Amino acid sequence: MGHKRRVWYPEAKYHIICRGNKKQNIFLDTVDHLIYLDIVREVKARYDFLILTYCLMPNHIHLQIRTKNIEIWRIMRGINWRYARYFNERYSTVGHVFQGRYVSKIIENNYYNLIVNRYIHLNPVKDKLALNPKDYRWSSFRTYLGEEKSDFVKEEEILNYFGGERSLYNKFIMRFV
Repeated sequence: MGHKRRVWYPEAKYHIICRGNKKQNIFLDTVDHLIYLDIVREVKARYDFLILTYCLMPNHIHLQIRTKNIEIWRIMRGINWRYARYFNERYSTVGHVFQGRYVSKIIENNYYNLIVNRYIHLNPVKDKLALNPKDYRWSSFRTYLGEEKSDFVKEEEILNYFGGERSLYNKFIMRFV
């Protein structure tokens, strides 16, 4: 039986979740995180999409993506296939790195766009990996605060909800910490 076709249209936005097989860790050290982010950059250069938000947790990934003219499945196939190949080669393993198909939830309104962004940035706090989201190195939160530059995160769409004010965005996030 085939997979149900995912909803896609140009400019569609998604909350993507990829979990490690059997909930096992997919990032074992700093190099793994850096390689994953490099893979995202490579796939982005090929398929031209926007990363609005990301968070790389030890055993799963959250991405908030806006497509342009390429289907989400092509983007995620490019990212996941390359990372799985890298991971298996580096750790001399075989088989699935990711647990099943990635989850993709379409974002069709401004409210949900903000809720997904907040959820992703607060994930390390929820999972007790950091007391403050800016203390977690592997997310786009510090880019949103203007404390870190990113060559692939496009925070303007979300910051526009706050008149471009990073401090107002920070208050929105920190209300829930």
